[in-house]
Amino acid sequence: MIDELAKRVDEKKSKIAIVGLGYVGLPLALGFSKAGFPVVGFDINEKRVGELKKGIDKTLEADRGELADSKIMFTNDEKDISDCEVYIITVPTPVDEHNVPDLGAVRAASEMLGRNFGNGKLVVLESTVYPGVTEEVVVGTVEKLSGKEYRKDFVAGYSPERVNPGDKEHTLKTVTKVVSGTDRKTAEVMKSLYSSVSDSIFIAKSIKVGEAAKVIENTQRDINIALINELTVLFNRMDIPIYDVLEAAETKWNFLRFKPGLVGGHCIPVDPYYLVYKAKQLGFDPRIIAAGRKVNNEMASYMVSKLLKELNKKGTDPKNASGVAFGLTFKENVPDLRNSLVKDVVRELKGHGVKMCAVDPFISAEDAKRMFGVEAFDENAKYDFAIVAVAHKQFHGLKPGYFSKLLKEVGILFDVKRMFKEKDISDAGLTYLTL
Repeated sequence: MIDELAKRVDEKKSKIAIVGLGYVGLPLALGFSKAGFPVVGFDINEKRVGELKKGIDKTLEADRGELADSKIMFTNDEKDISDCEVYIITVPTPVDEHNVPDLGAVRAASEMLGRNFGNGKLVVLESTVYPGVTEEVVVGTVEKLSGKEYRKDFVAGYSPERVNPGDKEHTLKTVTKVVSGTDRKTAEVMKSLYSSVSDSIFIAKSIKVGEAAKVIENTQRDINIALINELTVLFNRMDIPIYDVLEAAETKWNFLRFKPGLVGGHCIPVDPYYLVYKAKQLGFDPRIIAAGRKVNNEMASYMVSKLLKELNKKGTDPKNASGVAFGLTFKENVPDLRNSLVKDVVRELKGHGVKMCAVDPFISAEDAKRMFGVEAFDENAKYDFAIVAVAHKQFHGLKPGYFSKLLKEVGILFDVKRMFKEKDISDAGLTYLTL
């Protein structure tokens, strides 16, 4: 079976089903289609499928021309994937309100494959998980529902996604793609398959190694950012600007460059919980990982306390104050609101009685009000403060004079991303705050 599969993959005859057409799945589907493979793009979201058929990608990862030129069959009918040979699952793996891994989408996708695994020879997971999920959950489910036997009738692989939304430099084509498989032969098939969409391939020693490598990538970043965030709070109490400290420390050749900030999105603030969950199952207490999460989750409250302190210093009662947030998404230049900590900042400020509005070029005023509870931005109003929370490209052209007109005489600009120079803002008659 594996030799036949290898031959068909090499010849680009294997029909590929991509299950999940978000930030990960869509670029992957486009890549395989461009490489010459027949591709079916499946998503349970009928609206999303309809938009893609019309050449519309609201994630902004693909343009209309790319979609129009592709030969991908977009569908939300699971029967359309039953004649595929390779299945790649790229569904979300979030956590629930208790920060427990939610594998609901992975299980649902696996069950669907099990029901429609007629020609299936290879099933691949790209979603971030703790070690063991690919073979225990995906393979186990497919095996049970399809009646096919793992290793005899089909094999599996894991290839962690490394998508960075909005990043046009580190793309599927240019980043190193880690692949792994049931055995060495399967891993070689995975290498052949992914070589058609990526210039650099690394074969992990096993599927569990691949899963573990992925989940620690963002855990490492989370912990390093947490350290800088904690130092930010500490040095603030000493009246020492953290950026001045970092500027000096970064002159050492092996100092790691991380900046303080809000850690949001669907990866960095989520992936560590998968390791925490698995560690606790094994009776192990992951103290550093859990501590990093706690520190980063507290940064929104730290920002709010710093802003309220400045308002009080100026004699402004928060209950009579109004503010505007520039940016709501979890990072710059993407329309993604998942786990955006700007929401926590807004919620806490509103809890203190502050009237909040917001502007984000990627989010409609209606969605902002529905999801964040903020009013539409009025450029002719006068606000007590502005928070530049996200470094969208549309905000880079704003000048200090713009904010001096927008804000009251004792107005505050909280520059979370350090987009402006403190002196320029001070010269405009405003108070400058940053982390």
